[in-house]
Amino acid sequence: MRKLGTIDLEILHLAMTENGTFDETNLENSELKRLGVGKILDSLASLKDRKFISLNKDGSFSITELAREILWNDKVPIWAKILRLLQIKSCNMKQITDILRMSEKEVLEDLEKLRRNQFILMSPQRQEDKIVRIYEIMAEGIAEIDRTENIGFESTTFSDPPPDTEIISLIDEIFKIVQDSHLKQSEKNSITGNLSTLKSKLGI
Repeated sequence: MRKLGTIDLEILHLAMTENGTFDETNLENSELKRLGVGKILDSLASLKDRKFISLNKDGSFSITELAREILWNDKVPIWAKILRLLQIKSCNMKQITDILRMSEKEVLEDLEKLRRNQFILMSPQRQEDKIVRIYEIMAEGIAEIDRTENIGFESTTFSDPPPDTEIISLIDEIFKIVQDSHLKQSEKNSITGNLSTLKSKLGI
């Protein structure tokens, strides 16, 4: 895949948010201003050198078709866009939908398909007193998305994992949510104990 850094992604996402073209004012009004002028200019120059953005006569910048092909081209399958994005940074659901400019309904099926095939990992994490699902790419996912650069997307097949694998994943997810919750320790111990008993009875 054409490599992008997290700052590159932020700039290109800003361009998409501004209908393909952005200027100094847009940069100043975005989260990118935290980086400082020097860092922003370096990043813009790098993107321009790689032909991901072009400089317009009025001093504004426009995202190129080459850059759109990475995450915002309808010819790229949704699952591939997700893997490409997670190869750049781990994201929660809101970040995925915001950056890809898609609804949760559009990406949810492909996210689950990738998780079931162990291309991505979903980890519940506590953020500001809320449990948020964070998605990150696994080694198998990196290998798969890199492979598509040479042979295309058509050769990628998804299979249903063995039932035990799915059950273990669900139990472990519940276990993590309970451990990160505000429940009393005695309540946590009771629930996790029941989960352990369930795994034993299932022989997994």
